[in-house]
Amino acid sequence: MNVQAQPERIWCNGEPFRLYLSEEQIQQRVRELAREISRDYADKVPILIGVLNGSFIFIADLMRALEIDCEVDFLKLSSYGDAKVSSGQAKIRKDIDAQLAGRHVLVVEDIVDTGLSVRYLCDLLQAHRPASLRVVTLLHKAEATRYPVQLDYVGFVIPNLFVIGYGLDYGQKGRNLRHLYVLDQ
Repeated sequence: MNVQAQPERIWCNGEPFRLYLSEEQIQQRVRELAREISRDYADKVPILIGVLNGSFIFIADLMRALEIDCEVDFLKLSSYGDAKVSSGQAKIRKDIDAQLAGRHVLVVEDIVDTGLSVRYLCDLLQAHRPASLRVVTLLHKAEATRYPVQLDYVGFVIPNLFVIGYGLDYGQKGRNLRHLYVLDQ
């Protein structure tokens, strides 16, 4: 992939992608989400649980924009591997270290499509008996959602398109792009 390519169009793993959301659009929405979360958690110290690998850029920007104290931990969940479509099976690859009982937990996802991973994760985290559990996602493919999930904060609702950039990858490539790109079919 040529990371230095013109931002309107790039190539990743031999396939063309076109600009979908600019860095400026993403950052503006991240700041808006941070304001909402800061307001909702004004008297609390939430722990943000980032879902690796895709959420690492989003959670970093979100935390920097929050106006409240917060903590962070990460887990790694896999349902894609190197494919463009979910395998339909979620697996924990790295578990959290923090104690969540009685805590206000905010799951931070890069993208929710079928809802399988978020549902699996929320069920898993509820077993820790948090005081509250909410989900924030940068992207939601609403028309692809097959499993009922509660998404409390959504950056952008997008069509059922394959996107890369801003932490999202295609075969581990493209995460470092500042913009979001969509497969140009």
